[in-house]
Amino acid sequence: MVKEDSVMEYNPTELMACVASRALEDRKSVFVGTGLPIIATMLAQRLHAPDLLIVFEAGGIGPKLPTIPISVGDSRTFHKACMAASMDYAMGMAQQGLVDYGFLGAAQIDRYGNLNTTVIGDYENPKVRLPGSGGANDLGSLCTQTITLMRHDKRRFVEKLDFLTTPGYLSGPGAREQAGLPAGTGPYRVITQLAVMGFDPESKKMSLVSVHPGVSVEDVEMNTSFKLVIDGDVPETKPPITEELRLLREEIDPSGIVLGR
Repeated sequence: MVKEDSVMEYNPTELMACVASRALEDRKSVFVGTGLPIIATMLAQRLHAPDLLIVFEAGGIGPKLPTIPISVGDSRTFHKACMAASMDYAMGMAQQGLVDYGFLGAAQIDRYGNLNTTVIGDYENPKVRLPGSGGANDLGSLCTQTITLMRHDKRRFVEKLDFLTTPGYLSGPGAREQAGLPAGTGPYRVITQLAVMGFDPESKKMSLVSVHPGVSVEDVEMNTSFKLVIDGDVPETKPPITEELRLLREEIDPSGIVLGR
């Protein structure tokens, strides 16, 4: 057990990494993408989830990452791995229901956790053309639970997506199942620089789980274009402890490639 103590100064990215790490349980599996998801997963594996099984899109299954990989195809994603497989094998694991968590990012998200990573504006004449799905639709459709990491403002937390790239709970209760997606799957957490969101089990609408230190419920509401489900008093997110920050800065990302300084 890691002893909690007073914290050092930290930046918003370090806080997001710690919060995302705490959402991951030992002896579970997680499909990881480049950047902050790798940081969060490495922290979880070092601190409280040593038997967390990491799955990379390029085919690294169950590695013990020595340092932060630059991409999901970096050779370090195969370091001490259970298997050096392929992209279709990794995606097949999700299709078989063998991946518990999938990390996602997005340009837009709505109240049901649906994501847009395709275009901003009209599809035929967009203001911005984005990278598209990649493996995001696969993960959002097939992983048991998804965790989205993104910046929080009204342009991103929108009433209606400009394009639906990755399904959340679609139009609400039962919609995923009606679309043919596995029962019991869907968005679990949305983690931003302001707060942690979850999803109401009945309505499937986004709910406010906690606000980060120095952030108010009103701050979150002002940066969200739809009404969040808020049930009673909202607690404050636990800040990073010293050991979390030490691991992030000294062992996981000492150059500040993702975390900055």
